[in-house]
Amino acid sequence: MRRTTVVLLAGLVLAFTGRTISAHHAFAAEFDVNKPVTLRGTVTKVELINPHGWLHVDVAGPDGKMTNWAIETTGPNQLLRRGWRKETVQIGFEVVVQGFQARDGSPTANGTSVTLPNGQKLFLSSAGTGAPEEQPKKN
Repeated sequence: MRRTTVVLLAGLVLAFTGRTISAHHAFAAEFDVNKPVTLRGTVTKVELINPHGWLHVDVAGPDGKMTNWAIETTGPNQLLRRGWRKETVQIGFEVVVQGFQARDGSPTANGTSVTLPNGQKLFLSSAGTGAPEEQPKKN
């Protein structure tokens, strides 16, 4: 009986750990360092979820057409350590988001920062992804 419990517990740990590990990815796998974006728009949704949070912003294009962008952030625990609270970014806020667009050209980006209506600038990126801001500076 004890052996069965240990095997079952080990299986559950591996199942949950495997899902978490497979959910993470390198920056370069999905986002293009050669496609930096600066998005000005209205927040439509905030998702503080694991493993990455999401900020959804309606952005007007040059033709006036509205596009909803999905901005990937780091996870909620890292955002909390950087000063975020549930009320920090609210639906309806006019924000400026900087980041890098998805390789597939979709309105998806890996966010590096968000500037709030009061001028406060918050860092959005995950560490250890290979994003450009993590690369050593060349002298």
